[in-house]
Amino acid sequence: MAETQPSNGDNMAEDHPKQAAAGAEDAAMDTEAGAGEVRSAAAVAGVLRGFLSVQQRRAEAYSTLRRYGYRATVLEMISLLSMPEFSRSDLADLLKGVQAHEKEKLHLTAKMQVLKKAGRPSERLVNHADCRSRSATQHVCVHVKEITEAAGTEDAEADAEYDAALKEAIQGVQEAVTSINEHMEEVRYEIDALEAETVGSRLTEVEASFPSTLSIK
Repeated sequence: MAETQPSNGDNMAEDHPKQAAAGAEDAAMDTEAGAGEVRSAAAVAGVLRGFLSVQQRRAEAYSTLRRYGYRATVLEMISLLSMPEFSRSDLADLLKGVQAHEKEKLHLTAKMQVLKKAGRPSERLVNHADCRSRSATQHVCVHVKEITEAAGTEDAEADAEYDAALKEAIQGVQEAVTSINEHMEEVRYEIDALEAETVGSRLTEVEASFPSTLSIK
């Protein structure tokens, strides 16, 4: 389904993902030559925290479908994690997985909304625009048909197909949300591990600089 160009209001919705991207780029600058593993771990954690922020705001924007800017921001973060300074293709793949599930969720959400708006075939309102009248008082309705077993079976099959399609879309959205949440838990786990690595490395540097002060008597 083709996306429309964002309006001025949609452009305003892009401010937050752009800020997150800027924060990720600042974190990337910490990985200059000679920065060391400590700064690198902190920078990767910064990119992942920026991703969590983008995901939160993307979830909040789903109610209005003002999703412009979020996908581009995450792609920038994936690019950063793939850079030689980071060399974290595993984390880049993790973010790609979230993107894929978000795309599927969006597609199925739109399908679900279309189905709900249309309603079950047997319950849809009849439009009499194509009907005609033999006289001012006699309406000839094109929708009137003979009630037969075949017609009843046809209506039942149409309703069954509709119900199955709606159920499939709802289930697909639920599965996509579950997968996204699982990926987000992995991201949070990686952040905790990176920050623990950063703290541990800094403590080691301090101990190396002041061995006699920190030694236990």
